[in-house]
Amino acid sequence: MERRKWKTEEKLAIVLESLRDETPVAEICRKYQISQTQFYKWRDKFLQGAREYLEYGGVSKEIYQLKQKIKELERIIGKQTIQIEILKKTEELIKA
Repeated sequence: MERRKWKTEEKLAIVLESLRDETPVAEICRKYQISQTQFYKWRDKFLQGAREYLEYGGVSKEIYQLKQKIKELERIIGKQTIQIEILKKTEELIKA
C-alpha cells in the first residue's frame, strides 16, 4: 500500500477540525485514515507555529533571531564607520 501525500491545507483542515469540534481524536483519525501518532505530529507542529507567531510577531523564531542579528551587525558597522571617519580626520590634522 502506497503512503498518501497530504497537502498542507489538508493537514491544517484536519487539525483545525479536531480543535473546533469535540470529536475524539481517534474518530478523526479513523475518518481520515491516519494514525494518531501522525495526527499528534501535525497538531504539535501547528501549535508550535502558532506559539512562535504570537511570540515573535508573525515571523518564525529563526527569522526573528536573524533580524536581531542584523540589527546588531548594523549597529557595529555604524560604530566602526564613525571610528574610521574619526581616524581619517585625525590623520588629516596630523598631516596638516
